Amino acid sequence: MIARIFIYLLLFITLPDYYLDRRFLRKRTRYLWWQRVLWWLPGAFMFFYTIALAASRNFAPDNLLLLHVYFSLFGIMVVPKFLFSLCSFLGWAHCRYHHTHNNWGNLVGLLLGFGAVIAVAYGGTWGFRKVEVRHEEYRSADLPKAFDGYRIVQFSDAHVGTYGSSYVDMPEKVVDLINKQKADMVVFTGDLQNMEPKELYPFMPVFERIKAKDGVFSVLGNHDYAEYVKADSAVKVANERELVSLERQLGWDLLLNEHRVVRRGADSIVVAGMENDGDRHFPKRGDIGKTLAGVRPGAFILMLQHDPSSWRRTILPKSSAQLTLSGHTHAGQLKIFGWSPASMNYKEWGGMYHVGERAINVSAGMGGFIPFRLGASNEIVVITLKSEK
Repeated sequence: MIARIFIYLLLFITLPDYYLDRRFLRKRTRYLWWQRVLWWLPGAFMFFYTIALAASRNFAPDNLLLLHVYFSLFGIMVVPKFLFSLCSFLGWAHCRYHHTHNNWGNLVGLLLGFGAVIAVAYGGTWGFRKVEVRHEEYRSADLPKAFDGYRIVQFSDAHVGTYGSSYVDMPEKVVDLINKQKADMVVFTGDLQNMEPKELYPFMPVFERIKAKDGVFSVLGNHDYAEYVKADSAVKVANERELVSLERQLGWDLLLNEHRVVRRGADSIVVAGMENDGDRHFPKRGDIGKTLAGVRPGAFILMLQHDPSSWRRTILPKSSAQLTLSGHTHAGQLKIFGWSPASMNYKEWGGMYHVGERAINVSAGMGGFIPFRLGASNEIVVITLKSEK
């Protein structure tokens, strides 16, 4: 994880220290060598901490606490200095251009830096513990009358390896919320683990409590494959098979490029589950032809697909699925005044989106690889189907 962006992280760490050293500290009349060493020491610590994490042979270190501590320190020690330095530099450039002396960028930078510390502290504690219930309604003329008012609860991106000892109560809190909705169907749209199936062991009794009239359906997400652990092919195959087995032991109907028919009297809908159909460096296992093989024309199709980028790339042009449910983006785990960094990579990143009468709902998920949420709370989604006939 760190290895993919560690050059940017190192620049993020060193440039503010260099700017502040040159711009402010060297101008002091007494700036002794040991003071300079003390100033550079925290940055040096983060510099080598970054390199050590980047050297991990897996996507992340086996002890995720090392990664969580790293990002906490990064948010408290590095981000405020970066924000202050950026604002100060822009203010200095403004003063040089307009021949003025008051660098208001310093004050703005101080305020932003202080705000960043508060945001990191909140996002890593109360923000990550917050779980919301979002209600959506989807109307379709293709929905059989018997399914008018049908309630689906979607949850996604559990990343159970993140909970550890600090957030061990989170899955039970989410499961209680899910069962409280008394849904007709519950669906899980991928990323149950971070890297290995053993993460799920402590939470098996919790997740097997999820109940719905027509059952629980699930699909695999990118983290549910063996892509994030460096191991030989036999170990990877064994890990994937174990996770599949564990999900089915929970009583979930895991759909691997296949579909099921749910009936109400003479009426029916199709629940289709496509394996991860990722873009770029994410696993690409989805086969929409296999997933929908044998589905009658005109059927109402509820498509489960972890990666929302598949909607425009594959699902819209190659199927007639009316409603797609996805996750994967976590809504960036950060949303400020409606903007999320997830919007830079995904056109559909959080909420319900429509193209004509077809729609996709992208869940913000109920966890994340990093325990942080600010403005993009963990959520479960209650979707009510409505027939327009």
